[in-house]
Amino acid sequence: MSVMDPQNEPFERAKQDFFAGLDALKAQRLPEAEQHFCNALELVPGRPSVLVNRAAVLLLLGRPDEALADADAVLLQAPDDVDALFHRGTALGRLGRLPAALAAFERLVAIDPRHVEGRRRHAQTTVALAGQAGSGGRLADAADAYRVLLQLQPESAADWSAYGTVLRELRRPQEAAEAFRAALRHGGDDPLDRFYLAATAGTGGPAAPPRQYVRALFDDYADDFEGHLLGQLGYAAHVELTEPLAVIAPVPRRATLDLGCGTGLCGPLLRAGTSRLVGVDLSPRMLEKARSLQLYDALAEADLVEHLGSTSERFDLVVAADVFIYVGDLDPVFAGVRRVLHAGGVFCFSVEAADAGEEGFRLLPSLRYAHSQAYVRRLAAAHGLEVLALRQRPIRREQAGVIDGVYVYLRRASA
Repeated sequence: MSVMDPQNEPFERAKQDFFAGLDALKAQRLPEAEQHFCNALELVPGRPSVLVNRAAVLLLLGRPDEALADADAVLLQAPDDVDALFHRGTALGRLGRLPAALAAFERLVAIDPRHVEGRRRHAQTTVALAGQAGSGGRLADAADAYRVLLQLQPESAADWSAYGTVLRELRRPQEAAEAFRAALRHGGDDPLDRFYLAATAGTGGPAAPPRQYVRALFDDYADDFEGHLLGQLGYAAHVELTEPLAVIAPVPRRATLDLGCGTGLCGPLLRAGTSRLVGVDLSPRMLEKARSLQLYDALAEADLVEHLGSTSERFDLVVAADVFIYVGDLDPVFAGVRRVLHAGGVFCFSVEAADAGEEGFRLLPSLRYAHSQAYVRRLAAAHGLEVLALRQRPIRREQAGVIDGVYVYLRRASA
């Protein structure tokens, strides 16, 4: 009698475990589901239907290496099994093996062109690979992948938004704006998609980006932040900004506030001249990096304006190095800084320079804000801050060339 014979007792017991595993998986009782599938495989080793479902459970349990082994075992028996290909691609992606993951999803959509989730993972993996390789060609492939996906599922707001992001990075702003409009029509993340739309359509923009955008951007960026900024972008704004402080804000300083401290790039440049160094940032992962330096006396995870409005501390120096590219309207910041500065205290910061002739601030297609010198001077006058110096100098290097910034030094009046 064959083990596949329905009258075979081990097969019947395996079948019971299999269906119990499916029920547990549906109810998200994952350890129970795994155990049932393991029991079934002990009775009928190598059964593809059991292996492919155990792979799904293992992915949900955060064990992609084991899920990959199960998916590959299925594919040895059934090379065109789309579920196994899906799990293989997902597992490989989580293991960081993006080219192999993309190959799995490419095979999946070739077998089943209307597999929506397969199309989505194919597009997402192509985007991830483009970011890893820095390849515009991959981004163009990703745009094509999203276009096909949206033909299958035209009401998916998240996919329209992702498509718009790819088009924006490809510098196709009109198409990107249409994609973000579609995302909004289909119920997308309203503040985020409106922010993206404003940047691509050139229709102004909010006074500040959505908080979740900034937090997610820098949480994702934390591990590679300094290498990318200092290496690829030739960033030295933190040095450029703080070098004149020896003359403008002489030591000793009682307390210094590093606004938007990030990973703590300014920490080594500020520590020696101050008795107390405080850092504030919205990104918890950035703050972890700053904390590891052991240079700051205190670190706060907070919105800058909210922290400035609530802290009881007062400072001789407030520094914000390349922070306000993610803040449009600086009026609340100036009000908060005026509140926490001791009389005679110094506020220094950098901004991305607005184009000649501009009077205020503007959201750029890069999703950053640029500010004019005239705008900075107006705010300084309105908040009782004396302009010590404004210097226009390079702030970073990008593919389009050198980006100019303005380095600003203000002092609170003595009375």
